[in-house]
Amino acid sequence: MSIQMILRADDIGYSEAVNYGIEKTVKEGLIRTAGLMVNMPATVHGLKLMEGTGICIGQHTNLCIGKPCADPAQIPSLLDENGNLKSSKTYRTAFAEGREFTVLDEMVIEIEAQYHRFKELVGRDPDYFEAHAVQSKNLSKALAIVAEKYGLKLNTRDGVTGKRTFCGKPIASQPIESMQPDYDPWESLKNAVRLADPSLPNVFVCHPGYLDDFILRSSSLTVNRTKEVAMLTDPAMKAWLEEHHVQLITYSDIC
Repeated sequence: MSIQMILRADDIGYSEAVNYGIEKTVKEGLIRTAGLMVNMPATVHGLKLMEGTGICIGQHTNLCIGKPCADPAQIPSLLDENGNLKSSKTYRTAFAEGREFTVLDEMVIEIEAQYHRFKELVGRDPDYFEAHAVQSKNLSKALAIVAEKYGLKLNTRDGVTGKRTFCGKPIASQPIESMQPDYDPWESLKNAVRLADPSLPNVFVCHPGYLDDFILRSSSLTVNRTKEVAMLTDPAMKAWLEEHHVQLITYSDIC
């Protein structure tokens, strides 16, 4: 029995080095699905690298780094003293303390502004719609509000049951392991295949990229990005997937 799997690369636009790493995994490797961060200085650079590839491209909504797309005066709860989106560390700290500092309506405003920016850049709706993970009870609510308003293809996780859906259809996904210091992406993908649900589409999320000064200063996920570039362009990994009857699909094959 074959296993359907989406290999998804997040963070187009995070930095130029990340963009180059993703480009390699698309043009020389296994990636056919990738998420775009629309508010970053390297966003346009990343999109240019993807031209002509025909990949499935989604909105990787970003609420924790860079400048907002919305009018800052409309979203004060999301911004720090320098007018930047509050960091993921700020979200984690508040969540651990049982605090929710975001205002739902403001989060909706910023997500909607990022959606309009996506359409301006790409010329169409995203093939899927989800978010760069931050620990906020309002995130899934805000995504759902915007998705419903514009008829977007929402990839989400139920906060109570933990079940994941895309376009309202069940999908399966394994936990992201790339933040672990001893991370081995080859073994991680093989384990995801072994644990995959053959009755559902399965999603393996990765963050391939190379490193530059910006990513080293702004992200805790660094060297493991380069490991994922190597894994996703490794002919031996491709052969292993074929031997284990893994069918690589995209979100567009589901909905």
